[in-house]
Amino acid sequence: MRPLIFVISAAFLAGAAHANPLQTTEDDFGILNPQDTGREMLIRKIEMGVIDSVTCSLGFNAVKYDNHEMARELATRCAEAGYTKSMTWISQLENNGLGGEYNPDASAEWDRRAAEAGDPVGKFNHGLNLMRGHGIAQDETLGRSFIDEAANEGLEVAKRLQGADYDLNEITPDADNWKYAPLF
Repeated sequence: MRPLIFVISAAFLAGAAHANPLQTTEDDFGILNPQDTGREMLIRKIEMGVIDSVTCSLGFNAVKYDNHEMARELATRCAEAGYTKSMTWISQLENNGLGGEYNPDASAEWDRRAAEAGDPVGKFNHGLNLMRGHGIAQDETLGRSFIDEAANEGLEVAKRLQGADYDLNEITPDADNWKYAPLF
């Protein structure tokens, strides 16, 4: 009996391996067999206006598709909906000019919003911006207090900066000094 079950299972698996992939069809009733992974799925969710924690976490994948505009659109929608990880992500896009112009003021604003929403990475980034005067008026004392909050919440890089007596060269190489020079 066992050999018969094995032969039937093997035949079924071989047939399934050679089966034609299901075709995606869209009509007035919806989408039959929609893409549930990858770029097409992410684009469909953006077009549908789906904003939830899973979709927002997928926004990071948009950069892998070399589509910074799509990443920026999704990150902005998610950040505006209150997802703090998306706030720090859009800040990074703004700070590096990905999918748009380099905008240190907008970057600092998103970090501030993430910090005020309680995100440790947002607190750390906001603290750095304040210490540098990057995109926001320089205030080293206030910046250190945000770094301290992030460290107290367990953020290792914040602890490392504290341990280096707040020497920014400890966490950021001098290659970006041109970028982080105070703008005010």
